[in-house]
Amino acid sequence: MAKIEVFTKFFCPYCTRAKALLDRKGVEYQEIDLTTDRAGFDAMVARAGGARTVPQIFIDGKHVGGSDDLAALDARGGLDPMLGLGRP
Repeated sequence: MAKIEVFTKFFCPYCTRAKALLDRKGVEYQEIDLTTDRAGFDAMVARAGGARTVPQIFIDGKHVGGSDDLAALDARGGLDPMLGLGRP
């Protein structure tokens, strides 16, 4: 299974949407709450190429982007292979 990291903040509807999609896929992910973690936020921005919004999602270390990016990847059929789903 893929290693999934989801950087979030409290009361973020986009974070909720991204996590719901991953939950529907039945995959486990690590949620990193940045609500009060400035150092963690700065580290996320560096890893995400300057993106300052949440969620920011990484699958096996690869930056996927935010909630809309995750949904678009799924709509194109690219998410399941990244998650290791649908393989024999």
